[in-house]
Amino acid sequence: MNDTILILNGPNLNLLGQREPHIYGHETLADVEARCRTLAAGFGLTLAFHQSNAEHQLIDWIQAYRVGSAGIVINAGAYTHTSIAILDALNACEVPIIECHISNVHRREAFRHHSYVSLAATAVMAGFGTHGYDLAIRHLAHLREAH
Repeated sequence: MNDTILILNGPNLNLLGQREPHIYGHETLADVEARCRTLAAGFGLTLAFHQSNAEHQLIDWIQAYRVGSAGIVINAGAYTHTSIAILDALNACEVPIIECHISNVHRREAFRHHSYVSLAATAVMAGFGTHGYDLAIRHLAHLREAH
């Protein structure tokens, strides 16, 4: 197992801090990345941190880290509720997968209550704001130390 955690962010998360700040907050994705890198380094881990609005790009990254990484943290955005292709890619993973949502999707529109990603996830975080990314890194570090 190597020391890299893949953090994936799906569609529209590039607009974090600008898009619906009453739901997602004012922090930018660059802010989240910087904080996550610092936290991960404290555990001796590195990050591959990516965002894409393109489903195929997210799948390519999942496939690249599906074996041997310290784990995957994924906020698939709207693809969470629609993408069987992302589920198939995650099902091929041999590493822990943490599904992470900034908002509590279960307090939102009914279509957000179903997650294809959850079917492959080791754990699910929702409603912790961007702090959920920190919790996911801490959990992957814990799992790594437990082995």
